[in-house]
Amino acid sequence: MKTTFFRNGTIVLADRLLDGGEVAIVDGRIDAVLAGPNSQPGDAEIVDLAGGFLAPGFVDIHVHGGAGHDFMDGTEEAFIAVCQAHARHGTTSILPTTTVARHDQHLAFLETCRRLREHRTGGARIIGAHFYGPYFAKEARGCHPGDSVRPPLPEEYEQYLAFDCITRATVAPELPGAEAFARACTARGIGCNAGHSYATFAQMEAARSWGVSHVDHLYCAMSDRAKLRIEQTYPMRGGVMEATLFFDDLTTEVIADGKHLQRELLMLAYKIKGPDRLALVTDANRALDMPDGPYIFGPTDGGESILRKDNVGVMPDGKSLASGVVGMIDCVRTFHRLTQVPLVETIRMASLTPARIASIDHDTGSIAQGKRADLLVLDRDLRIKSVYVGGEIAAKG
Repeated sequence: MKTTFFRNGTIVLADRLLDGGEVAIVDGRIDAVLAGPNSQPGDAEIVDLAGGFLAPGFVDIHVHGGAGHDFMDGTEEAFIAVCQAHARHGTTSILPTTTVARHDQHLAFLETCRRLREHRTGGARIIGAHFYGPYFAKEARGCHPGDSVRPPLPEEYEQYLAFDCITRATVAPELPGAEAFARACTARGIGCNAGHSYATFAQMEAARSWGVSHVDHLYCAMSDRAKLRIEQTYPMRGGVMEATLFFDDLTTEVIADGKHLQRELLMLAYKIKGPDRLALVTDANRALDMPDGPYIFGPTDGGESILRKDNVGVMPDGKSLASGVVGMIDCVRTFHRLTQVPLVETIRMASLTPARIASIDHDTGSIAQGKRADLLVLDRDLRIKSVYVGGEIAAKG
């Protein structure tokens, strides 16, 4: 058995910081979390935290690409490259996320995701798929290509659901067929999201009864009157944003890259939803770890032209954003810096909370006995020193 001890630092537990603690891992699992270095390691490997932090690996439930690749490229090469890129930024579990695309491209994506699920990638572990496009409201599609936006039809989505690798799926609740799609997902144990939607508050309320339990990237591509210029009505009515904040049973996520949302929006989301119902996501595209310039969002065949500029994705006209280009450790540092939310809670929003949303919190997402040894060694400035996936080093800072 291979045993490794992490000591001489601060352990980031789910609910507190443990100064001077020690974590032992055996054969890729956390064997013990101790208050101090009381063990006799013998011939075990010792990892000196050098006064830094040992944190749980991050779980990204909304991510499209990186290192020049998009998951919608549909190849093993693309999937592995993206997983390795995000591991360098602290992500140890990942939900490859689709974009709007053609039917055949979604089938290719799902086939590759099913094949690589839980297999070694040399980076983040693929824990399933986030089936995100194409069931959006066309006017709320954001940077997704418009030609393939469509409502859900059983003869199509039954083929997708048959792959048995989808963890969560998104639909705009106002679309015809949305209820049947959400109920079909729920019947198969697939978590259902609302996203890229101009739904009313009443439509969101109804969607909860169909099984919708999560809302994609709060504030972005949703029915907020000021941003999306919905025609004014009296009396004024609420939409997706208001429903997300109002209903306690809805979890949500924010892109905390410092470009999508200003400080006050992050603080409002945190104040209302709290760290156990608010996750951090990257929404990263293929321009992660790449130089500024033009890229394709989604598949190279039929995707949308975007730019990487000023550390974010933007549309070519510069008038709107087009997903993220930074990794999860950047989102953690940015959220923590802008909001002054305690480090324990900030890290929980990037680890245990998304793990719970993805239904893998029993296995990963926190430093606890019996869980996978998905761990990050960080210095006091939250810079990554090393990343462990299942007890094996996947990346070094």
